[in-house]
Amino acid sequence: MDLFLVILPVLLVFLTGFIGQKLLHFDIKNISTLTLYVMSPVLAFRTFYTTPLTIDYMYIFTFAILLCFFLFIITYIATKIMCADRSESSAMMLGAVFMNSGNYGAPVALFAFGDQGFHIAVIIMVIHSLFMNTLGIFFASIGSDDGANLKDALSKVYKMPVLWGAIIGLALQLVHMPVHSSIMNGVDLIADASIPVVMLILGMQLAVISRKKVNYTAMGITTAIRMIASPLIAAFILYFMPLPTIVKSVLILQAAMPAAANTTMLALQFNTKPDLVSFTTLITTIISIITIPIVLFFLGV
Repeated sequence: MDLFLVILPVLLVFLTGFIGQKLLHFDIKNISTLTLYVMSPVLAFRTFYTTPLTIDYMYIFTFAILLCFFLFIITYIATKIMCADRSESSAMMLGAVFMNSGNYGAPVALFAFGDQGFHIAVIIMVIHSLFMNTLGIFFASIGSDDGANLKDALSKVYKMPVLWGAIIGLALQLVHMPVHSSIMNGVDLIADASIPVVMLILGMQLAVISRKKVNYTAMGITTAIRMIASPLIAAFILYFMPLPTIVKSVLILQAAMPAAANTTMLALQFNTKPDLVSFTTLITTIISIITIPIVLFFLGV
């Protein structure tokens, strides 16, 4: 019960967003754009400016690449075994490879591990945003009728405000440039507001997901890879890395998160089995109510 209480505040915010969307029908796209282009970059700036640069950054980035690679291989094998078509294979990639480390993983890390865990979660969130806006777009476009467009996917990287926020914060830290306390107070206000807002957005997004006819076999396999295989692979990779225990714990927790809500938007944009992707997001989020406390138990929280 105590472990469930760790994620209860997060679930209550999700529920608030869910109910608000059902009753008031907000324009989710506009609110999401606000967080993506204004609030999240400020959060990334603060994290990379205030978190000391260590060798851990390299290990975290290496971990993220390896986890993504192994999940891709496992999902690719699964799609071949079940003889999935191109669009269905891409949809499974979106659901299995990309986890919700932003508007779910970061707040859970905050409640479970405090500020130190939260800063680690934001770092991995920025890395995952980079992957989502490159590999995610690539997978989604492969499954569309137009085929893959790697050039468009790569051009998205340079337009990522979260990435630029992180780069600026890291650059100022490296050159030891002080930021006036009045400015940092404003940064803190925006950064602190970003997490509850993105949590509300996830609740809103879940409210508009509809269950239509989907391939339940594909959905089940994708869910198993995302919720079971992913944290196990993460633990295996981290076993060989000389990272502090709290860093390993946060990274495993992030790997255990449900499918990223943004994958639904990518699937809709490229018409890559959006019903399968959105339903996978919904199911993995519901299942996480049980699995996240179990992961926290094994992590010793």
